[in-house]
Amino acid sequence: MNKPTRSVELIVWGGLALVMAVIFGAYFAARLRAARQPLPVLATVPDFALTNQFGHSVTLGDLRGKVWVADIIFTRCPGPCAKMTKQMGELQAALPSNEAIRLISLTADPEFDTPEVLKKYGERAGASPDRWQFLTGKKLDVYRLATKGLLLAVDEIKADERTSPDDLFVHSTLFVIVDRQGRVRGSFDGTEASSRSKILTAIRTLLKEKRQ
Repeated sequence: MNKPTRSVELIVWGGLALVMAVIFGAYFAARLRAARQPLPVLATVPDFALTNQFGHSVTLGDLRGKVWVADIIFTRCPGPCAKMTKQMGELQAALPSNEAIRLISLTADPEFDTPEVLKKYGERAGASPDRWQFLTGKKLDVYRLATKGLLLAVDEIKADERTSPDDLFVHSTLFVIVDRQGRVRGSFDGTEASSRSKILTAIRTLLKEKRQ
């Protein structure tokens, strides 16, 4: 009686092992196929002309041929901006300095965030001058780029709706990835540390794409 029972157990466990192997094989095959799929094109960034923290003009043409990560913050922000800026700084540290990659932070508060204010903010954040730029300009121009080009929400809170003196703007906490042709190819939560590896993977994917 023991031998048949033992044989049945071996068959059962062998079958379970085979099923698990098939499941894991299908899972990893799906992951591999997903990794090979190109990132979708979500939007095309329109031409723009804004001013960086050094008072220099920055246009879409200046970023052509580069992969860039963009977000929108403001220096007086009492909310998520500090966490987003820290995350952007960690991305800067993780990215190779010799690659065609740039980091772009727009300000939701261009009337207060002058180039001088942004320069001091960038220095406190450890921003490398040639890799991470903070952009300001006319409010209409900044907001047009954020909302129409980068798909980042931003709006000023009305005075009678503010819960505190620093409650000035509501804005997206996303980090947007733009390819070398100026097309938005992905967005990730800029407040989550887990987003860093996903952003780095997206950047590597875009750097490998052939120029069109």
